[in-house]
Amino acid sequence: MTHAPFDVLDLGLTPYRDAWDLQKQHHERVAAGGRPTLLLVEHPPVLTLGRKAREGTNIIVTREYLKAQGIEVLEVERGGDVTYHGPGQLVAYAIFPVGRRVADFLRLLEQATISALHDLGLNDARPNPGYAGVYVTERHVNGLTYDQKIASFGVAVQRHVALHGLALNVTPNLAHFDLIVPCGLTQTHMTSVQREYDLRGLNRAASMQAARDALTRAFHTTFAQYDWTLPTPAAAGS
Repeated sequence: MTHAPFDVLDLGLTPYRDAWDLQKQHHERVAAGGRPTLLLVEHPPVLTLGRKAREGTNIIVTREYLKAQGIEVLEVERGGDVTYHGPGQLVAYAIFPVGRRVADFLRLLEQATISALHDLGLNDARPNPGYAGVYVTERHVNGLTYDQKIASFGVAVQRHVALHGLALNVTPNLAHFDLIVPCGLTQTHMTSVQREYDLRGLNRAASMQAARDALTRAFHTTFAQYDWTLPTPAAAGS
């Protein structure tokens, strides 16, 4: 894909603060007219609080407990509530021009993630009207119905360019999600590609490399006709 309109950088396992700094560096470059970039990364365990996090009230353990577990808590500029990042979760930061097309951009992130999950054999991956993120078929537990969320979204747009992006659960420690009410949703269970393989009796191992490849392909396809132009100063002020 030598003529792709954006670069893809795989950062491997990178501490959240370091990746956050890299995001800001790439954002500054893209906002100045540079080439858009998709950053793919895994993080050591961390909780991030978005703009709707309400002082972290959806963290259900003490900060002392989190510190003892080596889990940092950071306030960030993305939308949404509290979320968890950790090894086995593929995080994609799309540093792309957005302008005022924020809703359209979020739908494209959603579409790319769904396409990647279909590629990985989870053909029931779908959006959930009213909630950001990607889900698979709900499950019934003790007479209650729980949505099954496999990917979360949260973006910020500054100077018409996006920061942050999506987090796809491939092989994470799902028990870490019990530390929070993910995104503030009480009727939602977090799931992963590996958990879905296991519950469906597919007898296959989820692969982070396969997920990276599938998501990269999906981004190239989904954003093939995307408008990469930044608003002009006149248009931005209109």
